[in-house]
Amino acid sequence: MSELEDRQAPRQRSVDVYDFRRPTTLPRQHSRVLEVAFETFARQWGTQLTAKVRVKSSATLEQLSMQSYDEYAASLPSVTSMVLCRIDGSESRLVLQFPATAALAWISRMLGGSGDADVPERKFTQIEHALVRRMVEDSLEDLKYSLGSLLAAPLAMDVVQYNSQFAQAAAPGELMIVATFSVQVGELPSAATLAIPADVLLPGLGAVNPTAPTADAGALVRAQVAQVPVDVAVQLARTSVTPAQILGLAVGDVLPLPHPENSPFDVTVNGTRLATAAPARNGSRAAAVIVTTEENPR
Repeated sequence: MSELEDRQAPRQRSVDVYDFRRPTTLPRQHSRVLEVAFETFARQWGTQLTAKVRVKSSATLEQLSMQSYDEYAASLPSVTSMVLCRIDGSESRLVLQFPATAALAWISRMLGGSGDADVPERKFTQIEHALVRRMVEDSLEDLKYSLGSLLAAPLAMDVVQYNSQFAQAAAPGELMIVATFSVQVGELPSAATLAIPADVLLPGLGAVNPTAPTADAGALVRAQVAQVPVDVAVQLARTSVTPAQILGLAVGDVLPLPHPENSPFDVTVNGTRLATAAPARNGSRAAAVIVTTEENPR
């Protein structure tokens, strides 16, 4: 095909179907609440690892996003450890994922070993599985504490999967809230993820833009306007001067005002007179006593 024919050939466009009822991005308000919760979980997790492996450990939240389960699973290494956890009242599973090699190094330290990072990727033995279960159960308690009322349903560890493509924690199109962590145990860094079905967390976050019934809209507006602060001025009657007089002002000059000496001051809001007041004192501060009020049709 010549270059001209190639330019004239119609191009195929890929179209992605977007369901506006299930947006794939987190609103800013929701994202901030979840970030605080997952940062708390990261600190708790790091403290727990330090106590179990007896070496300084930390976990840091790196990223928070909302993805379909299919996208999440595709982003994981093909061989890894995925701990699936049951959520009471939900058919989908919570997923705590970390490299099996990292978990084996943690277990090695727990048993008094050196925690060598050069461990082959393999399935856990029965003893290793029991130790991983204990770590995960403690982590789930930390997660419940960190999320508070956002995750009220009980959690329980189910199974460990070692192939991300075969683990069926949720339907392919189901939305998951995915938190990515950087875990540092001694000198061994590793990446871990936590995926929770969005349908479990989002109801606890409430509406992004809550609406109020329109039947009492007038009363709501009046109540809101009544609480808006405004600047009030107590002033003498105004006078007009020329620019030449302003430019010629000097210390000691007298500027005559049309305000009678015994008349009360004007109380104005944004230049509109609403009342008159007499000078007074309130403790160590100057004050104004309202003498009369005026009805303003505006």
